[in-house]
Amino acid sequence: MATQKATQNTWKGRLSAARTRLTSAADSVATARDRHRRRATLTEQHRLHFDLLCKAMDDPALAAVLNTYESDVSPERQRQYLFANALYVNALYFHRIGAMTRQELHGHFRVMCQNDVFQEYWVATRHHRESLPEASEEAGLGQMMDGLIQEQADSDSDEWWVVGEPPEELS
Repeated sequence: MATQKATQNTWKGRLSAARTRLTSAADSVATARDRHRRRATLTEQHRLHFDLLCKAMDDPALAAVLNTYESDVSPERQRQYLFANALYVNALYFHRIGAMTRQELHGHFRVMCQNDVFQEYWVATRHHRESLPEASEEAGLGQMMDGLIQEQADSDSDEWWVVGEPPEELS
């Protein structure tokens, strides 16, 4: 009787362990599926955003819809701003899908903010970013860009590639 009970306990333990492993495997598959869906959704959103920006860059009548700047902007400058936005959003997209770490994004932003037109675009769209929730990832990345632009403006060095401390990677 004791041997039978010990055998039953052994089988119960093995079944419990197998059930735990199966549950863990199912959770891993579900997590991977969710990650794939998120990436596919972000890819489609990015594609749509870029298509809309391209249409606006090609057609001043459509670009006028996106003119939410606080000052008058010439059609040529607005096309440049739209292109600057496309570059910025493209970098965000690569970061969001995991193709670029936060440190790599910092380096990419460092290069982008070397351009005077990009810096003008950044200033002209400051009020857009002020509407973001302060705790959002995009607000944090906008603050990263703000910091880089300020640090580069304050720097006495022509070595722009060393300005700004890269962020710690988040776990």
